[in-house]
Amino acid sequence: MSELINNSDKRKAQLKELILKLHQGGSQESVRLELMQSLKQIPYGEVVEVEQELISEGLPEEEVLKLCDAHSAVLQGNIDLSGSQKIPDGHPVDLFNRENEELKKVIAQANVLLKEIETLEEGTPIADRIFKLRGFFNNLMDVDKHYQRKEYLLFPYLEAKGITGPPKVMWGKHDEIRELIKGSLEILHTENISAGDLTASAEIVLKPALFGIEDMTVKEEQILFPMAMDKLTEAEWFEISRQSLEIGFCLYDPQISWKPSWAAESSIDDIQKVGNHIQLPSGGFTAGELLAILNTLPIDMTFVDKDDKVKYFSQGAERIFQRNRAILNRDVRHCHPPASAHIVDKIIDDFKTGRQTRAPFWINMGGKMIHIEYFALRDEKGDYLGTLEVSHNVNRYRELEGEQRILSYT
Repeated sequence: MSELINNSDKRKAQLKELILKLHQGGSQESVRLELMQSLKQIPYGEVVEVEQELISEGLPEEEVLKLCDAHSAVLQGNIDLSGSQKIPDGHPVDLFNRENEELKKVIAQANVLLKEIETLEEGTPIADRIFKLRGFFNNLMDVDKHYQRKEYLLFPYLEAKGITGPPKVMWGKHDEIRELIKGSLEILHTENISAGDLTASAEIVLKPALFGIEDMTVKEEQILFPMAMDKLTEAEWFEISRQSLEIGFCLYDPQISWKPSWAAESSIDDIQKVGNHIQLPSGGFTAGELLAILNTLPIDMTFVDKDDKVKYFSQGAERIFQRNRAILNRDVRHCHPPASAHIVDKIIDDFKTGRQTRAPFWINMGGKMIHIEYFALRDEKGDYLGTLEVSHNVNRYRELEGEQRILSYT
């Protein structure tokens, strides 16, 4: 045992020395070569311990943040994951990893399109390519929910266990990435931007945004998540799982709801006994009853709150438009094609200012007449609470003739 401890101490001392060398200006390639020669593979837990020690010993967090990408570039491929725990399907870490897979797909598509634009001659129309890139970066905005679940649900548990440095550094990288995505969308909304100007801007903003997101998936999968699996209890992960829906998911609709074996007997009825009964002025129901009511109505409903975030959609059998839980907590503007985003803005502004209370539309779709109506939701004081979208196939009503009274029911 003492030999294992000594080996661990020796590896950490060597790793600390190499990271300090990197901070002092050593080239990534030379440090990486030395790392490979001297350490071969490093257990993920030791990487976290070393960076925590460096911060505790006075290395500024800002300096760690500045060279965080260099650290991961040096360590990538040299981290030993053989001792990491198996991740159950539907577990919060499983969902994080599945979201990362979806993010990587979008990043790959965006990179291919950017390379294509680089080869175009100046003056070549690129409006259609810009449209596609906007769609990719709109989707990448969803990474904010992925990061929020780390920041507000996972990091507090790690910090309570004394792991404070790495979460702070990673949160800083999250903020950098958010700004890069925001900047990318601003560039992509520039009118009449040329292929040359876009290519130049891509080197400064768009590509760093794509690299930052993808590199964060490496940091998560090779260091953060394996370490968190070791540190957090099953009860703590269950609490993270229960609260995740409030924030929402990133480009992925969870297919499995994970819970520990000791929680397998819990149900909606059990939860209601501890206060999950919804009481309204005209009556009340359990959460299960409310869910059944909402999903039985022969309409689609989507609720957008006062901050323009999608918070709920019904899951009835007669859905008109497809929805999945990846849209939860997403800005409603990013749920519509860029060409109609300004109309969405106008409707929301009219509702918030009180100029309008509803906005009806109807379209022919697949042989059906679809009626779509947006309603402004207000409280007793008239303050705006959000918008309710209701979609309905009205073919059956247009074809009605005569009467069918209740007494004719057989």
